[in-house]
Amino acid sequence: MSAQATDEFEESLDGLGVTWSRTTAAAFEATLADAVTGPAVGVALPFEGVSLAGTDVTSDPTPAELDAAATGVTAAEFAIADYGSVVLRPDAPGTEPVALYPERHVAVLAESDVVPDMETAFGRLADAMTDEAGDAIIATGPSATADMGSLVKGAHGPKDVHVVVLEDR
Repeated sequence: MSAQATDEFEESLDGLGVTWSRTTAAAFEATLADAVTGPAVGVALPFEGVSLAGTDVTSDPTPAELDAAATGVTAAEFAIADYGSVVLRPDAPGTEPVALYPERHVAVLAESDVVPDMETAFGRLADAMTDEAGDAIIATGPSATADMGSLVKGAHGPKDVHVVVLEDR
């Protein structure tokens, strides 16, 4: 999408208290190292020139590694600029548990995968849902609930979120 959508997305993240960084594929490993608290687990990333292989992130974690992880690293299918949301599609490699179980979630997405608004997001999701049965998680900031009175973070997912935006240039 446009640089304007990416700028709006980053402003929305700021408003939610979500940290973010922008990087290139060449600088990805250093950027990720700054965003991760160990031990960390992750799933394969679908971006050209980007991999978890040269990092301290354990790919394809065992249940014990997932349970011990402080950080989970996943790809986001896309992001919604005006909400500061990332969209995750559960898949066979385990994106959902890696994104939801650790205290910190680091979502990685391509700058071109930032859509401006929810209407565009629903259009994009509708195409994917029609072609294949499935679901999606639309995550907006850290997990939080006030069901039992005062606000509690991390009740249904990560307490802390960081987004890494891969520049398309």
